[in-house]
Amino acid sequence: MDTCLFCSLPALLLPAAEIPSELWLRVLGAQKLLAQKRPTKSFFESCIRTLIILCAAIAVVLSSISLCDGHWLLVKDQLFGLWHFCAFTNNSELNCFTDLHLAQVDGLAVGMVLARSMGALAVVVAIFGLELLMVSQVCEDAHSRRKWAMGSIFILISFGLSSLGLFSFVILFKDQVTFTGFTLMFWCEFTSSFLFFLNGISGLHINSITHQWNGPENF
Repeated sequence: MDTCLFCSLPALLLPAAEIPSELWLRVLGAQKLLAQKRPTKSFFESCIRTLIILCAAIAVVLSSISLCDGHWLLVKDQLFGLWHFCAFTNNSELNCFTDLHLAQVDGLAVGMVLARSMGALAVVVAIFGLELLMVSQVCEDAHSRRKWAMGSIFILISFGLSSLGLFSFVILFKDQVTFTGFTLMFWCEFTSSFLFFLNGISGLHINSITHQWNGPENF
């Protein structure tokens, strides 16, 4: 856009009667040349970027639901979560306690603070990354690709934080954990972490193999 403005600047400064016909031809020729050289996004690229944004949004929703519920592990008659420790009584009633020391698991209170902090921080960073991805597609300018790259990096950071929260939870219950003991909420967090990784890598990859569509330095 800046190049087109400079091309037409002499035409704006001179009165219409004093503009030479050769100058008009040069201005029109430069504008046509720029229009031919300007690369545009293909339909396939637009679809891929839209899918990345959609999957990142789904990952944010899944992680948010998993963290808000927080019940990740069921061991016999005990339900361990990020926020509560629950136990089933003889009447099959579920009693939940916020005092995690009652679970009698070494380091549980401190470890849960780390797990839920990493999970919550991962959601916050992912929201910022998702916003950058959407803004780069809605408001296309010379910095769109840079915004997309930054958004993808934020999504990858969310993957690292989410994975750290998952690993810290599993390490806390390394003696009680079983594959079938993990609840649906745990697998939601695991799926969201995988989607963070997949979308972050895909976002950086598609940004590296496609051409810049709004950079004046290409012309």
